[in-house]
Parts: sequence; structure tokens; C-alpha cells
Amino acid sequence: MSKAYALAMPRLTPRIDPRMWGLALLGALALLAQTVMAEARGAPESFADLAERVSPAVVNITTTTVVEVSTNPFPMVPEGSPFEDFFNDFMNRNGQSEQGRPRRSQALGSGFVISEDGYIVTNNHVIDGADEIEIEFFEDFTLPAKLVGTDPNTDIALLKVESDKPLKFVTFGDSDNARVGDWVMAMGNPLGQGFSVSAGIVSQRGRALSGAYDDFIQTDAAINRGNSGGPLFDMDGNVIGVNTAILSPNGGSIGIGFSMASNVVSKVVDQLREYGETRRGWLGVRIQDVTEDVAEAMGLEEARGALVTDVPDGPAKDGGVQSGDVILSFDGVEVEDTRELVRTVGEAEVGKAVRVVVFRDGGTQTLMVTLGRREEAESTAFPDADTQSPATPETIKMLGLTLQPLNDELREQLGAPTGTEGLAVMDVAEDSEAFEKGLRAGDVITEAGQQKVASVSDLKARVEDARDGGRKTVLLLVRSAGEPRFIALGVE
Repeated sequence: MSKAYALAMPRLTPRIDPRMWGLALLGALALLAQTVMAEARGAPESFADLAERVSPAVVNITTTTVVEVSTNPFPMVPEGSPFEDFFNDFMNRNGQSEQGRPRRSQALGSGFVISEDGYIVTNNHVIDGADEIEIEFFEDFTLPAKLVGTDPNTDIALLKVESDKPLKFVTFGDSDNARVGDWVMAMGNPLGQGFSVSAGIVSQRGRALSGAYDDFIQTDAAINRGNSGGPLFDMDGNVIGVNTAILSPNGGSIGIGFSMASNVVSKVVDQLREYGETRRGWLGVRIQDVTEDVAEAMGLEEARGALVTDVPDGPAKDGGVQSGDVILSFDGVEVEDTRELVRTVGEAEVGKAVRVVVFRDGGTQTLMVTLGRREEAESTAFPDADTQSPATPETIKMLGLTLQPLNDELREQLGAPTGTEGLAVMDVAEDSEAFEKGLRAGDVITEAGQQKVASVSDLKARVEDARDGGRKTVLLLVRSAGEPRFIALGVE
């Protein structure tokens, strides 16, 4: 900028008309504005140099799966039937005598080399169930690959090939630096065409499709079937995403593709490389998002964090986390919602002691929790909360609900554990807020205002407490078929 200004500046002498000075200055400003706009657009003249540099590290993947086929090509003809020989002769005459033998099925995908000793990243769905995996390199040679490990949660797989010479490879970039509007380049094996390049921009960040750990970069770079597992490059040649999925009504690219962010992939790859499996942190809580009405009912200034609905035996319980806590911060990271907490916990080191800041009883508390391993805990069922004594049988209608304290008969009907306290929902008015928010007959209310309820009078007291405290809602802990969740209902 200083150079452009210097070149545009006229030499000041008494002979120059001031009007000429003004015109020169306007011209300099116009030139400067054009330069800034060109730099802001940042459109590359060509992707050729980048493509040439990274292509040797991008690979085509062919998988072979042996598919067992029924030995009876005509299932409507029972074995031993007098018609069996007739149909077998017919098949032989028409050159189809191979029916019944195992068939080899092939599939195509993409990947990229991340080390000179032959580690290759691709999608799990590219190699899932494969009996043989063959890697085709840009430099026109092929190598067989072995599976190192997979992570279905992020759809990532790590492969390994053995090569007599060092392989060309690419490195992961920092996907958090990718901005909406940045140029990106995708490479892969779309529709079996092999080593194709497409370019576009980052359309959006932080997309989630279906997984708990999803952090997809959305791009309009053309991605088609066969691109799965291929890299998404930034303009420096760093991999910032792994092309995984497209949104399409016809199976072809319509400019909405999704690449798993490299900051997620690189952590998964490191664990697969070291252990052959993932090792994610586990906190051990059930959680739900904090909505505006829930925040109002709890006295939170803003609707953020993760509301704990249940704490079974595990790390969180050992660390003092309670049902009804709102987790605001985990290991120094502010928690906006449940999705962010799940991802942050999953990326944390197993066995690490972390600070967890929770909102409880109108204030914040800091707890220390030593994380477990999620993979070991996933098969452990979350138990229902235990309580002590039966309630007095009485029925009342309030908040759009017909309620009755649990007794032995109701506990048996609803499948509630012996001794469970609470109010059984006998009916819900269809025109009520409770019905709109999903409360149904058969649900059980175990807490109101973050205190246990064993009788109708307990619930009435919590509603009055909310009104006296100037709140418009009361927070209920509801169990539907044993699954807990918080619901805020209006009390006005």
C-alpha cells in the first residue's frame, strides 16, 4: 500500500495546479481501492501448481469383497425337485453355470498418504467389509493395503502399505482457520474416473449430519460418488477435510458436499496409528440443551451449557456432578450446547483430571472429574434413579396434567423400579403447553424446581416457590420409559 501511494504522489512544486493535485490523489485512491478489492477476492489464476504438487499423495482405492451366493439359482425350485435337473441344464446351455459360486464384488473410493512410510487415510465406509484393499498411486503403480483401524463414529479409516521407496505425502492443516468463502480444492476418484480435481469455496463450517462428533466443512466443490475418503485442500496444500458425504436428490453433485474437519480427523488418526482403535474421554452424564424457558426457570442469565438429566455410577458422579447441574465449562472450554460438550469430552485424554464448572442453586461451582474411556462405558446401561418411599394416593389436575403419586400398582404398570417416588402422568390436555412439549400419559415427574417430588403437595409448593421468586416457569424432571429429560412449564 505504501508503494502504491508513493508512486501516485506528485512532486510538490509551485508550478502544479492544486486541481491537478486533487485529481492525482483521487486516481491514487481509486487504484488503491481496486488493489484491495482484488486482494479481498483472492481468486487464484489457476489451481494447476497446487494440483501438480499434491497429486502424488492422492490415491484411488479399490476394495474387493467375496459375496456368498445361494447354491440354488431358482429358490422357487426346492432342492431334490424333479424340475431341478431341468433348470440346471437350462443354466448350463446359457453359460450361467457359475451360479452358486462365491462372487467377487468391487467398490471404488479415494484416500491420501500422510507419511512417507505408507499410512493412508480414507473413509470407513469405503473399506467396510472389504476382503482385499488395493491402492493405486498417481505415479501409476499399485500396492496392497492392510487395515490399521477404523472409527465408524467419524467415518474414518487408517490403512498401511509397504513400499520399497519413500512415498509422497501431504499434511493436515488447521481446519479451525478455514473461513466461509475461502477457496478449497477437492481431489479423488469420482465415479471411477480417477485423480480428478474440483474447486470451490467453504460454504459453511460446523455442519452436523448424524454423528455425535460431527464437524463437517460444507463446500460447493464438486464431490461425487467415489470421492469418499479423498482430501479437501486449502490453498497452501494442507488437508483441512476428508470428503465424506453429499446432499443430493439424484446421487450426483449439486454443490452441497461435506468434508470431516481435519482437526477431528487428525486426532482420530493419531489414536488409530498408536492403538489401532479410538480412546475417547467419558464424563458419564446424560444431558440436554438449555432452552430459553429452562434457563428462565433455573435463573440462568442466558440459555447455554448442557443440562445434566442423569448421573449414573461413573466419573461425573465420583467428581460430584449432580442431576440438575448445568455444565458451563469443561477443561477450560466454554460449553455452548450438548453437541459441543460431547465433542470436547470425546477429544479429551482418558484418565485426565479436568475442571468442570457447573451452575447449581443459583451459583457456579468448580468440580474436578477424572475422565473414563467412552468405548469401555458404551455397553453399560444407565440405571434409573433410585428413591425411597411410596406416596400417598391422591389425584389432581394442574399445569394441563392429571397427576397421581406413584404406588406399587402404578410402578408395576409403568415399569418403574421398586421404591421410585414421583407423580405419574395419568392424562395430558391436548391444548396444553405440557402436551406441546411432549409430556404424555405414562410419564413420571420425579423433580420440580430441582427438588424431589413425592406428592401433589410437593409439586404445588415448587410451583408457588417459582411464582414467589418472580419466575414464569417451573422446571420438571420427567422420565419417559426410564429416559430422563427436563421440561419447563409456565406457572402463570
